[in-house]
Amino acid sequence: MPELPEVETVRRGLNSLIKGRTITNVEIYYDKIIIGSVADFQRQLVGAKILDIGRRAKYLLFHFDNNLTMISHLRMEGKYQVRASKADFDKHVHIVFHLDDGKFLGYRDVRKFGKMQLVPTTEELQGKAIAALGPEPLTPEYTLAALQQGLQRRKKSIKATLLDQHVVSGLGNIYVDEVLWRAQIHPEEPANKVTEQQVAALYPIINDEIKTAIAAGGTTVRSYVDATGHEGTFQLQLHVYNQEGHPCERCGTIIKKIKVAGRGTHFCPQCQTLNP
Repeated sequence: MPELPEVETVRRGLNSLIKGRTITNVEIYYDKIIIGSVADFQRQLVGAKILDIGRRAKYLLFHFDNNLTMISHLRMEGKYQVRASKADFDKHVHIVFHLDDGKFLGYRDVRKFGKMQLVPTTEELQGKAIAALGPEPLTPEYTLAALQQGLQRRKKSIKATLLDQHVVSGLGNIYVDEVLWRAQIHPEEPANKVTEQQVAALYPIINDEIKTAIAAGGTTVRSYVDATGHEGTFQLQLHVYNQEGHPCERCGTIIKKIKVAGRGTHFCPQCQTLNP
């Protein structure tokens, strides 16, 4: 699933490719991707100019000049492609936006889990899902105090807490495994039992992890590519994710894989131990 660094990379690529373009037609081949009226979605976007593409956590925000915003969640495998011809799209492209320069923006989603919704721009951050998001790394709202307070209120595991997007937004399975390894925190440690020293270590690591992953264009483990069709390279820097059976870089102990919060979880049993 694309996480914050991947979605940010997609956002930057789309801005370089389609910012300023006007939509001249919208073809929809799979209605369930659209939240709300499909007819209204098409009608309101035809003639709309793309002012820019923003982002909130893992959500892309397409801003138009008619005071509407298209909220797009890529979910598991959604991706955008810009092509010179519709013939260049395959059967997994379910929505095609015609652009005024003769090119086409296609939304490709093998699993068809992605969603798009048009809302007034003034309400783009007020929807239930986005409004519930915690502060993002690399923003003024993400502070050590906010992280400490958020963790203290939750009894479930630190892994589950970081995944649920309410304390910190934008982290998914790969990056949670990585930051917990770097901070030497056991993924099953109850969030409210993480020590002040561990939180103090975790706080800057989350910022650094996201910043470095964005600079690397995200992580491609299976199918992720950015809007220009390029894979990310952060997978070359992973320390623990997908490293089960290999020695820990820090201590040499074999990395293990377990399930936490229903997700495959990688950790070092020597470096990451439960607190007494």
